[in-house]
Amino acid sequence: MFVLKLEDRPEIAFIAEETLGKLAKWLRILGFDTIFEPQLPGAGFSAFKSTARVCLTKTVQRYERFGSQNIILITSDRPSEQLQQVVTDLNIGPPDIHLFSRCTQCNLPTIALHKSDVLGQVPDYIWQTHNTFHGCRQCGHIFWAGSHFVHAQKIIKKLFECK
Repeated sequence: MFVLKLEDRPEIAFIAEETLGKLAKWLRILGFDTIFEPQLPGAGFSAFKSTARVCLTKTVQRYERFGSQNIILITSDRPSEQLQQVVTDLNIGPPDIHLFSRCTQCNLPTIALHKSDVLGQVPDYIWQTHNTFHGCRQCGHIFWAGSHFVHAQKIIKKLFECK
């Protein structure tokens, strides 16, 4: 089992192989810089062996090639259990997360947007009932605290109750 103390790497970052897309999305929701393999050009996952990123894989052969250096072998097929494994293995706690601070699509940090900036870009009901919006400079995706935010908060609360 790979165990890393966060004080050894204050800004933890990940790279997730192609089979771990849902886990990558959840790590981004938690605010972690997470590269997802299908979004990589060229050499892909292997190019990150010598970086400070923690590599996440379900492939035993890939895990064995890397040794135990900066790699976690994910053992479950269920995204909730995968996320729990990463949180447990790296001793991640609530102070380490920055909920919805990264774009779930392209991984860049989101920026605060003025309500007037999103007029016509979000559904009218959302614009009328929400005052806080964030967006991605790269892909243009706009985020607000809708039902998905409440759902994510419940999942995250449960995630850290197990610790």
